[in-house]
Amino acid sequence: MADSPKTPKAPSTLPFDFVPQEPETAVANNPHAKATTQVADVVDALKAHFDQSVRDLVVYAGEHTVLVDREAIVEVCRFLSEEKGFSYLADLGGIDRFTEEERYEVFYNLVNIEGGKRIRITIRVEEDTMTAPTVTGIFPAANWNERECYDMFGITFDGHPDMRRMYMPEDFEYHPLRKEFPLLGVPGSLPLPPQSPTGELTGDPFPAAHGHKPPKSFQEVKSEEDND
Repeated sequence: MADSPKTPKAPSTLPFDFVPQEPETAVANNPHAKATTQVADVVDALKAHFDQSVRDLVVYAGEHTVLVDREAIVEVCRFLSEEKGFSYLADLGGIDRFTEEERYEVFYNLVNIEGGKRIRITIRVEEDTMTAPTVTGIFPAANWNERECYDMFGITFDGHPDMRRMYMPEDFEYHPLRKEFPLLGVPGSLPLPPQSPTGELTGDPFPAAHGHKPPKSFQEVKSEEDND
């Protein structure tokens, strides 16, 4: 007698841990909260030192994100580095919020290595401005991060020692991480090398998606030397 087919198991669902809005319960009720990101004393120091320049505070799973005025970002970073020990810039990047006002955001992930603490600082950038002060004078590692942010979003950093694109050619007209940039790229905007020795430059980054399939490497056309 043949074995009856086994009923496939339903895929398991990963648990979703709801994060309450109340900061005092967000840490206790969320298993993802880490002691390294609980820096309420540092946030209090920022508020006391910079007063109105601290615009907002978001606490998620015990993780503090502080929104400050764009013009204050250099002094905020200097204060955190020199006075609070956050001397390591772990990451810096851009965000397209796709909003009518203050469309873009720049985030700064800072680490106090000796104290084992992390904090995130953010600023907002208007679409008609697209500039922010550089923090390379405090964190030299911000050099390439700010260049990448400029390349992908078009935000320039005033005072940067070498403000040029990171990945895309200098004459590329677009910024790929903006929300309006098409997922399949802009045909003709970036000629790519041919896929065969005698082929022409490829103007479409995704030719197959637009109805054209160039020859693959194992189907290369014969060269003039092959015909001799």
